[in-house]
Amino acid sequence: MQFEAEDGTRLFYTDSGEGTPLVLIHGWPLSSTMWEYQTNVLTERGIRCVAYDRRGFGRSDQPYSGYDYDTLASDLKQLLEHLDLQNVTLAGFSMGGGEVVRYMRNYAGARISKIALVSSVTPCLIKTEDNPDGVDKSVFEQMQFDLQVDRPSFITEFTKRFFGIGWMSSPVSDPMLAATCEDAMKASARATLACVKAFSETDFRSDLSTIAVPTLVIHGDADETIPIEASGQKSAQLINDAQLAVYHGAPHGLFYTERAKLNGDLEELILGKAAALSAA
Repeated sequence: MQFEAEDGTRLFYTDSGEGTPLVLIHGWPLSSTMWEYQTNVLTERGIRCVAYDRRGFGRSDQPYSGYDYDTLASDLKQLLEHLDLQNVTLAGFSMGGGEVVRYMRNYAGARISKIALVSSVTPCLIKTEDNPDGVDKSVFEQMQFDLQVDRPSFITEFTKRFFGIGWMSSPVSDPMLAATCEDAMKASARATLACVKAFSETDFRSDLSTIAVPTLVIHGDADETIPIEASGQKSAQLINDAQLAVYHGAPHGLFYTERAKLNGDLEELILGKAAALSAA
């Protein structure tokens, strides 16, 4: 299914199940396909799962522009209005966490009852004078350079770190790794590059202070892509009454490696502990 954003960009989405709505926002450089192991489970537990492809990624249109977070948050707003969703839980993974918090700021949290930030890029990735724990800008410049020289090679190596693959650990199969790389390569080269700039340079610290709904921050303490010290821990501190769930030993791609735990935590956030236990 598709809907049109304000500038005419057509965005692909899936809408499965019935019940309390959960809108899932994928990470860079993947698509909504990454949420397969959530939607297949959560729809059986009384949760309506909506997942969409960010502009430039997956099965959505690939315009040249519109990869700043204000435009991306507007795309999310258009989806919520298109489906007339209310009492929504937003779950943003990695780059998608930025869309969640920018939407909450720009649109005063309209239609949203709860949020989950999963391995999120928030609050501020880039190192600055007032953000000394951030990542040096040269790291992201090197990413952009490598993407332009040999995007398939960069994606392959990035995906290995993404899932925590090393000499002594391989938590995903070779076919899963290949499928993830294939999904990433469906994105336009322009969108892939532009989004590196967006998620690395956007400062979400003031956005987080505007959030006034129950918030679950989920992060792996073995995340080498977005270290928990610079992201999950700080986001939980900046959001009023946020709950931080640390997944011990989990890499960035915990939506797959820790899928059972993540599904249980999302279910409890959305339905409440008693309802989640009853459904399970």
